Amino acid sequence: MITIIPAIDIINGKCVRLSRGDFATQIIYNENPLEVARQFADAGVRRLHLVDLDGARQKRVINWKVLERIAAGTTLQIDFGGGIRSDEDVRIAFEGGACQITAGSIAVTDPEKVTQWLKKFSSEKIILGADVRERKIAIHGWQEKASLDVMDFLRDYQQKGARQTICTDVACDGMLTGPAFELYREIKREFAELFLIASGGVGRIDDIYQLQDDGIDGVIIGKALYEGRISLAELKGFLC
Repeated sequence: MITIIPAIDIINGKCVRLSRGDFATQIIYNENPLEVARQFADAGVRRLHLVDLDGARQKRVINWKVLERIAAGTTLQIDFGGGIRSDEDVRIAFEGGACQITAGSIAVTDPEKVTQWLKKFSSEKIILGADVRERKIAIHGWQEKASLDVMDFLRDYQQKGARQTICTDVACDGMLTGPAFELYREIKREFAELFLIASGGVGRIDDIYQLQDDGIDGVIIGKALYEGRISLAELKGFLC
């Protein structure tokens, strides 16, 4: 069964969504992220992808108080990302209640540090963030495109001990037009043992069934839930 992981993206302490990572497209869905997280938990959701978008832009953890409130106020297993660049950021995230962190831009700019985190905290705690724009890794809140091919990036980190990745096709994110199915199939064929979490583009329940049929391990759902394209009731069958 594919793992369902709703997303809460935070700007100024509020639950928002962007399209293709463009901060100019910001829509505020709820000023109380804890309220949203409790709705997910009450529906039977076990995991949450919490993203500090302010942190992604400022390159340090900003919205740690939101993390603390959600961790204290729900039983959700929280994966926290956005702005994690230093050992101090990692400490703040784990002490704030995160069960896992996502290492995104830092995995490109300082691979030695992320390798150290994998060794220190284990591959269960450190999720590799592979944000992709035209098959190249995108960094710093998707505002920059590195020259690194996504397959080479994943291959390198698998050799360093990474066992989980969230892969987001930036062109799909927030567009509700369907995930990058072919990219995920290619990654899964090449890296069968990698726990692959698809992110971006999910717009209807059939997208989730297709990802499951393709053998994808997890899926992050954001705007489709907030816009009512997919209801929590429809996800019940995946939450057993």
